[in-house]
Amino acid sequence: MWHNLFRQLVVLTISALALCGCSSFGTSLAVDDSLAPPMHDYRIGPGDNLNIIVWRNPEVSMVVPVRPDGKISTPLVEDIPASGKTSTELARDIESSLAKFIQQPVVTVIVTGFVGSYSEQIRVIGQAAKPQALPYRQEMSLLDVLIAVGGVTEFASGNDASVIRNIDGKQKKLPVRLNDLIKDGDISANMTMRPGDILVIPENIF
Repeated sequence: MWHNLFRQLVVLTISALALCGCSSFGTSLAVDDSLAPPMHDYRIGPGDNLNIIVWRNPEVSMVVPVRPDGKISTPLVEDIPASGKTSTELARDIESSLAKFIQQPVVTVIVTGFVGSYSEQIRVIGQAAKPQALPYRQEMSLLDVLIAVGGVTEFASGNDASVIRNIDGKQKKLPVRLNDLIKDGDISANMTMRPGDILVIPENIF
């Protein structure tokens, strides 16, 4: 009897310690929400390709590009604005327009080629191997951006680079250490990117 009580007491003590350990461990690894990228829905932009599917009406279902003016055209719907909308918002707009010709249309819009509006892009300028605008992807990091542009040139002053970011309606310059990240493998120099960021990589002045 005493043996069983002792075993139960040991089990309860270990369980309590485990719970305390997990609690403190979880607290130590808590993520600072201020550093996390904001959750957002993708906004359609010029250059995107849209697969428009009208249920039970294949004759008006098709893949169309978003024109430079941000609009699209389909056989029954001409010049409908698409840029800046989510796929769901655009689907509802198309349904409203098609309702004149089709009874209770059900539309699905799938973005098949991503370019995005400027607010959805990350632009890389200066001494990148391939300066360009990149479509933003959720949880995209500075290292992901550098891989996409092929790294920096031999003339780059990597540790003098900066990210220009819109914070609370104001553009702020955030210093970044590209040399430490890509040459020394210092992961602490990595950072989470946000839609609309501009990575500026200056030239090294000898």
